[in-house]
Amino acid sequence: MMLTPALLHDPFPLPHQTPNYVSPPELRRPLSALFPSLSFYWRMCTVIRKGGSMAAKGLYPAEAWAESSFKILRAMEYCGAVFEISGLEHVSSLEGPCVIVANHTSSLETFALPYLIQLHKDVTFIVKESLLHYPWFKYVLGSRDPIRVTRRDVRADLRSMLEGGVERLAAGISIIVFPQGSRSLFFDPKSFNSIGVKLAQRAGVPIIPLALRTDAWGSGKIFKDFGPIRPKLGARFKFGLPLWVKGNGKDEHARILRFIQSNLAAWGIDAPPSSAPQSEI
Repeated sequence: MMLTPALLHDPFPLPHQTPNYVSPPELRRPLSALFPSLSFYWRMCTVIRKGGSMAAKGLYPAEAWAESSFKILRAMEYCGAVFEISGLEHVSSLEGPCVIVANHTSSLETFALPYLIQLHKDVTFIVKESLLHYPWFKYVLGSRDPIRVTRRDVRADLRSMLEGGVERLAAGISIIVFPQGSRSLFFDPKSFNSIGVKLAQRAGVPIIPLALRTDAWGSGKIFKDFGPIRPKLGARFKFGLPLWVKGNGKDEHARILRFIQSNLAAWGIDAPPSSAPQSEI
């Protein structure tokens, strides 16, 4: 896929091209670091407004989506957040589409993953329908033909995910799935369903497990998606080796759980306390 001008002329290492990427300290901008929430949200809203305007006119190809995502990732780095990204070669070297199965920590992965994945293979999300009602963002996300779930009818949502997922995978479009259903720094295996495994099994494609820690973008008290930006916490993305589903998929699901849990533990996040707070997707 062609790189856009924003990526071609960026003077720093590009995360999608660099093994074991770590944000260069030179990216930190003093004023952005001094007022991280103000700086980040101003940049993010500018990017989404421009992208939404283009998408509403049908002028927002996949390359533009990747560029918007890249700019939002950089906006977080300008505030001083250090990204550590590894294992992306497992995605880039894989022929054909896949199902990327990840835990869900914050809104950051929703905005950063399109850049990391789209430049290697076409991709979309399984998302709750309400996200497609946000101003401007509804056009951005809607342009990528996501799989929509209502959270009102479990059977209908399952049918939509399986049928819509198989259809997109057959067309060569990879799918990002957050099976735990709610954003939380803590990972509870009991709330992590096996929809990603079922979808990969039915479509005959591999799974790429993905462990995330992205609580640098906090959850807001009034508006969940607009919490404090805390650059010192950084962001970590680790992609695992591809898994092909065999049999009933229980072994593969267990391996995904172990991969996410072990990486979170390495990053200082252990099992959830009984009162661990969670926010809606």
